[in-house]
Amino acid sequence: MPAAGKPSKDAGWLLLIHQIPPKPNYFRVKIWRRLQRLGAVGIKNSVYALPANEQAHEDLNWVLRDVVEGGGDASLVEARFVEGLSDEQVREMFRAARDADYLEITGEARELARKLPRKNDLPDDRRAELEAQLARLHKRVTEVASVDFFLARAREPLEGLLGELAERLAPTETKLDRAPAAEAKPRGRTWVTRTGIHVDRMASAWLIRRFIDPDARFKFVASREYRHRPGELRFDMFDGEYTHRGELCTFEVLLSRFEVADGALRPIAEMVHDIDLKDDKYGRPETAGVELVVNGIAMAHREDETRLARATAVLDDLYEYFSASAPRLFAALERLAHAFARGSSAPRWQRGRPPGVHRSCGRAQDGASGEPDQVRRFFVARPTLPRRPGSFAAARRGFFRFSSSSQITASTLCPSRSSTNAAYPYSGRGPGAPLSFPPAAIAAR
Repeated sequence: MPAAGKPSKDAGWLLLIHQIPPKPNYFRVKIWRRLQRLGAVGIKNSVYALPANEQAHEDLNWVLRDVVEGGGDASLVEARFVEGLSDEQVREMFRAARDADYLEITGEARELARKLPRKNDLPDDRRAELEAQLARLHKRVTEVASVDFFLARAREPLEGLLGELAERLAPTETKLDRAPAAEAKPRGRTWVTRTGIHVDRMASAWLIRRFIDPDARFKFVASREYRHRPGELRFDMFDGEYTHRGELCTFEVLLSRFEVADGALRPIAEMVHDIDLKDDKYGRPETAGVELVVNGIAMAHREDETRLARATAVLDDLYEYFSASAPRLFAALERLAHAFARGSSAPRWQRGRPPGVHRSCGRAQDGASGEPDQVRRFFVARPTLPRRPGSFAAARRGFFRFSSSSQITASTLCPSRSSTNAAYPYSGRGPGAPLSFPPAAIAAR
């Protein structure tokens, strides 16, 4: 396959305008597949575009010759868009086409992940078979990347997922530690990421400057031309120090690596995750609106510094909104903690319910709280939390050690009879499994 050229933002476009005879059908399919392998994008019917460079000129000339030899008609034109489509809109068409390719591979990678056992007890022949499937996925990513002229956004999540799969397939003795200790926060470092920042890079840069490295300097580079320099920290870049890991976006990786313990960041992380990975894992109602704002920023501003400034204002306001909601939730949880500490005479499934909480809807009447969905989204508990009776303050601190499991659910405010057992209240599962239980149950154990 010909190597992809390096398009310049001002180089214009090569347009192949062709007309193919209706018969035979296979010839039309042959030309279409050839254009797909080159990374060409259909602007209109029978008009395909590539960024203007020497390699694209040679590739399209070969296609033109094939069309003419097959009885069709074709012309190759170098053009600039003056009215109608803008250059940025055409670039977005290229990104969308490559995103579709990457997302197709992502679906197959997730299917492969479902075939892996939780424990690393694969027989050698089965491991070899799965490694061969993973190698084929890597090869397809390389092929798509060779025609990814404008750095589509879906590649980084896919690379993180493939890296996680490779780690899970590795023999036990060669695996890396999956839960490294918290890293020291850098100061005044240069943080490098890809140009054309979108939601994950916008949010990650905001997180770095506000919570990790207040004196951070940012450098936005083209991945193909960038050469790493000692002392620079790369984020949301292939082979970067901080980038996608498994099903975690870069924003979530930064939260985990530096143990940024702030509950108001959790809903922001969930929205960034859903927008960036397009998997609708959390399904927050605010996500669609935030995605529209991010897309608007990207469409209205080409300069990365301007995009970051605009996104910073939006994220600052979102953070203030979610921070203001936390005290009301804390008040409800504190009351639940004290109620559980006192409630020893009520039936077990009803024990500890404060008087102001409805059993049917989980809504506090006295105004302290009333949004179990907010509780579900704000707090993530770890199974290993302080077990002293009444140690709710310590348990509350544990909620902000971010984890991918053990979310507190609406049962926090409205537990049900069926979700109770003696060993792990409101869970029904044993030690080590993802748990959903009231915070006071954690504190009292």
